[in-house]
Amino acid sequence: MIYRRIAPTHLTACAAIAMTACSGGAPRPSYVPPAPMRVAAEAPNVANDTGNILIADQWNNRVVEVDAQHRIVWQFGDGSSIAGPHSVVGVNDAERYGKLTLIAGTGLPAGTIPACSKKPCQDNRVFVVDQTGKIVWQYGKTGVPGSKAGYLNAPVSAMHLPNGGVLVTDQGNQRVIEISASKRITWQYGTTGKSGAGAGELNNPNSAQLLSNGNVLIADENNNRVLEVTPAGKIAWEYGSPKDTKKLDGAAYASRLSNGNTLITDSLNSRVVEVTPSGRVAWSYATNKQHGSISAPQPSHAVRLKNGDTLVSNQIDDEIVEVTPAGKIAFQQGKVAKPGAKFDELNWPYDAKVVGDYTGLTTP
Repeated sequence: MIYRRIAPTHLTACAAIAMTACSGGAPRPSYVPPAPMRVAAEAPNVANDTGNILIADQWNNRVVEVDAQHRIVWQFGDGSSIAGPHSVVGVNDAERYGKLTLIAGTGLPAGTIPACSKKPCQDNRVFVVDQTGKIVWQYGKTGVPGSKAGYLNAPVSAMHLPNGGVLVTDQGNQRVIEISASKRITWQYGTTGKSGAGAGELNNPNSAQLLSNGNVLIADENNNRVLEVTPAGKIAWEYGSPKDTKKLDGAAYASRLSNGNTLITDSLNSRVVEVTPSGRVAWSYATNKQHGSISAPQPSHAVRLKNGDTLVSNQIDDEIVEVTPAGKIAFQQGKVAKPGAKFDELNWPYDAKVVGDYTGLTTP
């Protein structure tokens, strides 16, 4: 989730579903809640196809897989604002590996959607579902935030690890943790419950990625920086700083590219940047130049695809776009700044990855 400074053009999402750092704008009048369903029937028998796009459709409380014709071919989440076996609330992240889907159910702050207008709608889980929508693994107590063993507080990102564990960005607890398949915390960076910029501290972390060298890349959102930390907790690389908002302002997501550069979603500057190890900007894309875009769409995620394009989740513009290296839009899902749950509509899509695309953090 992105914690935004309050300004006339900004809507604030959630730093912790305990709501200590959350506020929200009023629901937009054009909001239409999704029709209850688990698996869509728009285009049967093509789910899990390489090239489809898996989208965390946050304010619609669902994960959808769409094909090139914009059709939903698979869905988890029945639109309910109450977390349960067939629902997810405020989904921030989804990843397909094999035939399973890893989902981060973050929750929604008060004042987002009508069902959560007066009080927060909690989720606080990361879980795995099979193709039928059955939950086959879960960590976190459904609907209850916490920091003790077995609890999470606004988990915003989850990554399936080669050892069978899950790397979780537990934002409300100000930490990144590795959880084993047997549900034990085996590694942590960040001081539980304490935000800061000192040694071993994070401030509203928003994503984490295990690198091939064994280090972990963390988007430390409210510190306006991206860190690469070793298993021993030492900082091996850093870009950005708490006081330099021109370089980064709201580091929402980061991933290491095969060329050694780092792709960063610079949310509050409404752009995506690719930086070299020395910190030089090698590529950038402004997300607010599209016709009909609001002035500050505040992108939440961006991943580099195998074909060289970049898939961007432009959350407040209610769309995901695939852009070429030249900045041209090659594919778009959702209508610009028009939220909804009908055909080719999204509502605050927070994350998108291409199924089978290894640079989208999925298993080929």
